[in-house]
Amino acid sequence: MVKHRHFIIHKPYGFLSQFIYEGKRKKKKGLLGSLHDFPEGTMSIGRLDEDSEGLLLLTTDGKTSHAVRSKKVEKEYYVQVDGKITPEAIEQLKNGVEIGIKGSKYMTLPCQAKILSPSPIFPERSRRIRDERHGPTTWASITISEGKFRQVRKMTAAVGFPTLRLIRVRIGNIHLDDIASGEVIEVEKFNY
Repeated sequence: MVKHRHFIIHKPYGFLSQFIYEGKRKKKKGLLGSLHDFPEGTMSIGRLDEDSEGLLLLTTDGKTSHAVRSKKVEKEYYVQVDGKITPEAIEQLKNGVEIGIKGSKYMTLPCQAKILSPSPIFPERSRRIRDERHGPTTWASITISEGKFRQVRKMTAAVGFPTLRLIRVRIGNIHLDDIASGEVIEVEKFNY
């Protein structure tokens, strides 16, 4: 019987959620393999885009990957948005909003959303978010059960508050907590 391996990482800003980059851009990309010596066959469970940070799970077990990506497992994101987000916009997010997916319109499923007060404190990114001279920002929590391409960013933009910073803080029962950016933790199994 094959013994699978499982990893929890805090994906840093600017890294791709993959091990090989075959894109045409010449700019060197940060890849997961540079953070740790992962075993062959390791895959990320879902993705975070290059500009997003936070909790990412990796495994060598396809069944585990499929289970975590299902709609049964919630994913929570903290988003810093441009402007002072309104209660009406939060209500729209909760009820579902129309976004574009691969050229088609898609209505997101109802989700949990709330304004975070006080704002969470995270270390500064390597590429700085604009400062307060350019207007206010707000932190919100959005918890979804689906995972369409750049979904949370598209949701906040759809209600008039573009995302400036996005950090996944929870997948099911697994929390980012005090895992440092770039840190990799191997676990026996995921308790999601």
